[in-house]
Amino acid sequence: MAPTAPTPAGPSGRLLSRLPGLGIVLALTAIAVPLGRLVPVVGGPVFGIVLGVLGGVLIPAFRSETCRPGYDFASKTLLQLSIVVLGTGLSLQQVARVGISSLPVMLGTLALALGGAWFFGRLLGVRGDTQILIGVGTAICGGSAIAAATAAIGAKRSSTAYALATIFTFNIVAVLTFPPIGHLLGMSSEAFGLWAGTAVNDTSSVVAAGYAYSQAAGDQAIVVKLTRSLTLIPIVLTLVALKIRRENRAARALDAASEGSYEGATASIRRPLPWRKLVPLFLIGFIATAGLRSAGVVPEAWLPTLSLISSILITAALAAIGLSLRPRELRDAGPRPLLLGAILWVLVAVGSLVLQSFS
Repeated sequence: MAPTAPTPAGPSGRLLSRLPGLGIVLALTAIAVPLGRLVPVVGGPVFGIVLGVLGGVLIPAFRSETCRPGYDFASKTLLQLSIVVLGTGLSLQQVARVGISSLPVMLGTLALALGGAWFFGRLLGVRGDTQILIGVGTAICGGSAIAAATAAIGAKRSSTAYALATIFTFNIVAVLTFPPIGHLLGMSSEAFGLWAGTAVNDTSSVVAAGYAYSQAAGDQAIVVKLTRSLTLIPIVLTLVALKIRRENRAARALDAASEGSYEGATASIRRPLPWRKLVPLFLIGFIATAGLRSAGVVPEAWLPTLSLISSILITAALAAIGLSLRPRELRDAGPRPLLLGAILWVLVAVGSLVLQSFS
C-alpha cells in the first residue's frame, strides 16, 4: 500500500488538504444535479453515486490518496448537513392533516419492512450495514433514509451504494406499475395516494406515481410521504443505540481479556454514556429545522431553494462515496441484496393494500 500523505496541521491545513477531493466531488455534483432534475424519477443522488463510481474506475487520478480527505469530508459532514436541511421540508401541520386513519397503514408497512429486513436478511445471508440500509430505505423514504442511517452508523461505502441501487430499481418499477394497478383495482384517489405514499420510497418517485394517477392522489401521497419521513427520528436513535451497545460489548470483552478480571469487565459496564453519542447532532438539527418550518419561521418562498440545497448536499456526499468505492466491493456482495430489496418491496406494496382493506 502506498503511504498516505501527511495532513497539514491546523484548520487552514485541513481545508487545503480537502480541496483536491472536494473539487472533484463538486464537479461531479454539478453534472449530477441537473441530470436529476431532468430525470426526476432517477434523481440527483443516484446520478451522483453512479458518476462517482464511474469516475473512480475510469480516471485513476481520482483514486489518489491526495483526494481522500476531501472525499471523507463530503461523505460524512456534507451528508449530515443534508439531513439538517431536509428537515425544512417537514411541516407538522401537514402531517396532522393526514389524519389518524392513515397511521395504521404507515406504521404497519414500517413494521413489515423492518421485520422483513431482519427475517429475510438472515435467511438470504444479507447482514450488517447492507441489511439495515435496505430495510430502512424501504421502510421510510428511500435515499434520504439511507443517507440518515449511513450518517448515524457509519455504514460501509459498498452497503450504501448497494442499498441506493436497490431502492432506485424498485422506485422505477413502482412508478411504472402502480398507476395501472390502481386503475385496475378501481382505487379512489385517496386510497391510491396512501398506497403510493407508503409503498414508494423517494419523494420524486412518490410524486411521479401519485400525480400520474390523479391530482388528488398526488397531493395525498406527498403528505403521507412527509409523515413517513418523521419516523427517521426514532429509527436513527434506535440504530445509534444499537451501535453503541455493540461497541460497549466489544469494549467490555477487550477490557476483561486485557485485565483478566471480573472487575475490569464490570468497570467498563459502568462507563457513563455521553448523550452526544446517543443523539447525533445532525438529528437534533433535523428536528430543529422541522420545528422552525412548523412554527412558520421558514417562509414558503424559501422551500424550493432549501430543497435544492438539500439535494445538492446529498448528491455531493453520495458522489464522494462513489469515488471512494471499488467495484470489487459490490461484486463481492453478489445478487442477494437486490433479492432482499425485491422481497421487501413486494411485502410493503401488498401489505399496504391489505392494511387499507382493514382500516
